[in-house]
Amino acid sequence: MARATWLAGLLALALSACAETGPIHSNGNGGTANPPDSLERVLSRTFTVPAFKLESGQVLPELTLAYETYGRLAPGGRNAILVTHGFTSNHHAAGKYAVTDATVGWWDGLIGPGKALDTDRYYVVSSNMLGSSFGSTAPASKNPKTGKPYGPDFPDITLRDIVGAQKTLLEALDVQHLVAVAGPSYGGYQTFQWAVTYPTFMSGAVAVVSAPKGSGGDAAVKSLLDRFATDPNWNGGWHYERGGIFPTLLKLRIETLERYGQNEVLARTIADPDQRAARLRQLAEGWARQFDPNSMIALRKAAVKFDAERDFTRVRAKVLYVLSRTDKIFPPSIAPGVMDKLTRAGVDAKYFEIDTELGHSASGPEWAKWGPTLKDFIAGLEQ
Repeated sequence: MARATWLAGLLALALSACAETGPIHSNGNGGTANPPDSLERVLSRTFTVPAFKLESGQVLPELTLAYETYGRLAPGGRNAILVTHGFTSNHHAAGKYAVTDATVGWWDGLIGPGKALDTDRYYVVSSNMLGSSFGSTAPASKNPKTGKPYGPDFPDITLRDIVGAQKTLLEALDVQHLVAVAGPSYGGYQTFQWAVTYPTFMSGAVAVVSAPKGSGGDAAVKSLLDRFATDPNWNGGWHYERGGIFPTLLKLRIETLERYGQNEVLARTIADPDQRAARLRQLAEGWARQFDPNSMIALRKAAVKFDAERDFTRVRAKVLYVLSRTDKIFPPSIAPGVMDKLTRAGVDAKYFEIDTELGHSASGPEWAKWGPTLKDFIAGLEQ
């Protein structure tokens, strides 16, 4: 597949069925430039600013973030909630891209009128990550110095860079203060990073199926690189003009979805094991044709260096920490240690465990089991 075709497919998935996007610039009028979305037709928008400085000191000549919003920003800009997404997920957290869509966003049960994140009260912003493959500046983006994708030349980023980019977006949307930051998995990493980086900008932090510190170290990055290197099209990361590394990504994605508990999720609606396997493969294929493996490397590098625990004394927000009983990635056995460290740092923190068979994937489909706890927590932030 030619590079142009590959990138066009990537952008198509990022925008999905959206009929329009609205570029927002750092002129402070973003909060009024776009009307609130109907959850029956959500729009994926983009925000762009020039010259974004990274923690390393390097400067991205341009920063773009894809995002969605639900609800309306109140006068004064203090009713916003930021939703963050997982490692290889996207920013489509709620609603549909078209009325006829059969699928909805990954936290749709939690976001909307009258739901835990009540869009009649709150302005919910779901931001894509810097480095992600779904419409934001990332390794697949064009390097202005070469006119080709950054690829493996994409600068190393950190969790602090990721949340710093989101802070820039929120400022452009006229958000003055966050009621909360909330997100699952890698989104939980971002939540904890927000709590220590911008402690007075938020009232609450909801970290779900996650942890306040990364793991795996350089070995985890090397393992990923070694796996990609087995594909004949990898070419040291310069796979774009060779058609990508679809077979390798497909196998990896199927393994990941199984480890995350997606087979158990599908079992609720698909009884036949063969049909379930076919559907799992279908889900994996859609992702594998679009996601840039260099994004996985960039985000994995950031994850293994992530450590919010060392800065827990900076946290001023109340914390809700939520794990899944059957999660193999972040098992409940880590909860006592995390809660003890939060308590010792003087943080007002609560823990909730989702009683579920759905493992790491539980937070979306099991919204009814923990949504009331989330709703009470958010309501308590306003007292």
